[in-house]
Amino acid sequence: MSDPIRIVTLCTGNAARSVMAGFFIDAFARDLGLSVEVVTAGTHAIEGQPMSQRTKTAILAIDGVGEPAVGSHRSHQLTEGDVVWAHLIIAMERDHLRYVRRVHGDGGANKAMTLPVLAAEFPEGETPVTERVAAAAFGARELEGLDEVDDPAGGEIEVYHACAEQIAAQLRQLLPRLSAPR
Repeated sequence: MSDPIRIVTLCTGNAARSVMAGFFIDAFARDLGLSVEVVTAGTHAIEGQPMSQRTKTAILAIDGVGEPAVGSHRSHQLTEGDVVWAHLIIAMERDHLRYVRRVHGDGGANKAMTLPVLAAEFPEGETPVTERVAAAAFGARELEGLDEVDDPAGGEIEVYHACAEQIAAQLRQLLPRLSAPR
């Protein structure tokens, strides 16, 4: 078996969107036979906080996810180590990309793009994911106008469910394209 694809999912507080994406990647990759490792992180996270009940409920409502170990999640601030470790950084909004560019420079910027853009545009191919990420030159991409995943924070449970459904659908588009060699 080849080495796993190392993915960081990134949102603001590492309490909802990146957490949902991390659990969905684990579940969907398993179904695809795709070897991945996932770290979830935030650009402005308070370390060690659990996810909200609304996030947990939204995760568990998605078909194919099962009962993840949601109680084990604790929020995590994105570190330089995370950026170096990652093959791909899946951000939820343009501000997350701005943060990565500002704090982590080209090394992070060239690995980071929003989930909606990756779902729509990440290239299929037989070359390793790391080569396709490098060829995409994400760091040179203009940020204005890029599609985003809206933050459900403060919304009712229906807002969390809609967010989870969007993230799940976009990951179901993206993950099969990552299955070429690393």
